[in-house]
Amino acid sequence: MDLFGADSSMASDAPGLGRVDIDSDWREEAPLAERMRPASLGEMVGQTALLGEEGLLQRLIRERRLMSMILWGPPGCGKTTLARLLADGVGAPMRALSAVTSGVKDIRAVVEWARHRRNMNPGEAPPVLFIDEIHRHNKAQQDQLLPHVEQGVVTMIGATTENPSFQVIAPLLSRCRVLTLKPLDVADLMTLLRRALKDRDRGVPGEISADDDALEALVGLADGDARRALNALELAASLCGEAKRVTVATVKDVAQRAHLLYDRAGEEHFNQISALHKALRGSDPQGAVYWTMRMLEAGEDPLYVARRLIRFASEDIGMADPQALPQTLAARQAFETLGSPEGDLAIVQAAVYLATAPKSNALYRAEGSARQTIRETGSLPVPLHIRNAPTGLMKAEGYGAGYKYDHDDPEHHAAGQEYLPEALRGREFYQPGTQGFEKMICERLAWWAKRRDGASSPEPEAPSKSGGDGDKEK
Repeated sequence: MDLFGADSSMASDAPGLGRVDIDSDWREEAPLAERMRPASLGEMVGQTALLGEEGLLQRLIRERRLMSMILWGPPGCGKTTLARLLADGVGAPMRALSAVTSGVKDIRAVVEWARHRRNMNPGEAPPVLFIDEIHRHNKAQQDQLLPHVEQGVVTMIGATTENPSFQVIAPLLSRCRVLTLKPLDVADLMTLLRRALKDRDRGVPGEISADDDALEALVGLADGDARRALNALELAASLCGEAKRVTVATVKDVAQRAHLLYDRAGEEHFNQISALHKALRGSDPQGAVYWTMRMLEAGEDPLYVARRLIRFASEDIGMADPQALPQTLAARQAFETLGSPEGDLAIVQAAVYLATAPKSNALYRAEGSARQTIRETGSLPVPLHIRNAPTGLMKAEGYGAGYKYDHDDPEHHAAGQEYLPEALRGREFYQPGTQGFEKMICERLAWWAKRRDGASSPEPEAPSKSGGDGDKEK
């Protein structure tokens, strides 16, 4: 088959795309999800905000006009079907590309076809170019589309499971209407499954029936995905044997566990790691355990989760509990030793430790403040008294002159000595909080500051070596 071969389900030169004529041989061999693909907008379920009587898509079809748009939604919510039905509804010819397998050459070929089509049929609706998984096209491929969409040579309908604001270039995005599609709810999926059982022409063959609780179990496995629900029903029907009835036991044979919505390079990846971070920061061990296991169960790389925990230990806990970082490093090492699933528990342990530890972002703020100061002030000279002086010349130049060796002091602190460049004297980068171990650090810093500021004053009282309540907290 060439680029625009005889696949009438995706490439039609005439209206009628919404109700595809398929021969009986194909009908028997096609998967149930394909056979049950809605043949008209009236068969669509879900997406009521767009497909209701006053919904945008219904209005566009009534007015027989289309705009370039991007359909953004999870798998199995109806993006491809909607594109086909919209083109059919306005009488527009349609060509389809998959961003996974197509390139600039394919886009150019479609544009040439569209120009030829419009020249031959001037009164016809502008041709539709449907691009499945448009987020997979790189910048050069999207740039190739831009002028033709802008000039109206083609009406582009893109489908994506990823956030278009991250995956589609801004100029192309600005010329498209982004329509957000939702996962199908329980009622929508139950409607689809019951329809597939009743439809003797396109549905499940062999007069198969199903218990309501079995259908509910199938819906639970689908996670809002119509294609997944219908595929699961088809498999369940093939396993029910002579009983010709799908039961909960049959469904358990179909899938041992639910397939979780997750894409390790997509938006759900970032949504869930964000949820984990915020649960940890909010000191919620329940949320920490849930999101850690949610990601691991969905197939996330456990070492990625471990790396994020290591970062969190310094960014959101830091010196409030200096043991947080060793705990996360130990969890990573434990996982590398044990592997999955045994090593997963070590990652969960680290997540719970971080969630229940005292919190401080003082180190994170200190890092950012120091970085910004260095960028603003450049290469300030090292004060002479703390420079190394390994040669006579350097000593003659004043290197190391006046340096006080702290261990010569009974308190191991040479009062009055400065360590920042002169231009930054008095600048504070690290300002500890009052939680956990940092409470004791505050006491130490205050004591040292008094010694520096009042070398001639009475000796300040030394801080508690036990750390007071700060030690008890962790």
